[in-house]
Amino acid sequence: MRLKDKVALISGGARGMGAVEAELFTSHGAKVVLGDVLVEEGQMTAEKIVEQGGEAHFQPLDVTDEGQWSSIVEETISRFGRIDVLVNNAGIYRVASIEETPVDMVRQILEVNVTGVFLGTKAVIPQMRNQGGGSIINISSTAGLAGSANSSAYQASKGAVRIFTKSTAIEHVSAGIRANSVHPGMIDTDMINILLKDPEERRQRISTVPLGRIGTAMDVAYAVLYLASDESSFVTGAELVVDGGRTAQ
Repeated sequence: MRLKDKVALISGGARGMGAVEAELFTSHGAKVVLGDVLVEEGQMTAEKIVEQGGEAHFQPLDVTDEGQWSSIVEETISRFGRIDVLVNNAGIYRVASIEETPVDMVRQILEVNVTGVFLGTKAVIPQMRNQGGGSIINISSTAGLAGSANSSAYQASKGAVRIFTKSTAIEHVSAGIRANSVHPGMIDTDMINILLKDPEERRQRISTVPLGRIGTAMDVAYAVLYLASDESSFVTGAELVVDGGRTAQ
């Protein structure tokens, strides 16, 4: 039970990587609160965890709304008494060249992917400080480590998450708060399915991964589990890459 008695708050927890993280966390003893704009799916995920014997609660959360962050943090503390882990998992992905990217799309991506991470972090710090520490895990991307065509706004947002994580780690180390970023590569989720529908495109992308496959949400969840657990007590300000070796080339 690697997270026994720990309380975790996960944004974007309704489906995909966030839901898998929540299920894995509860299987290792954690209590989880899920936040997402996908209300029906979020409630179903929480109900599934409870049916499996875990402790989970869902609350609607728009990560760009500071008031909603305050509300879900207050609910988590009221329900479970503390917050040991925050996973800033919520994010959006858009494909467009720089010239074809409207400024409203840039603003939307930055609001969700960057401002959402900032607000979540800001919201949990007082509680983590008061209880003597905690672990903040920000889901970035290999897109925040290396450039590529046709997703510049997304990549800029993930690069921002990377360096914000390091700043958080240094600023709050004396409070016992650790902050680390996870950088998934190609992961088989709804977010990238649009890129993988064409068999030839899928084959070409897989050919760039040394391990020879697309990653799964569980591959990422185990990395997040490590950073949430006390096993990573000497790890802060770090980047954990989960990409099958793609960025090692």
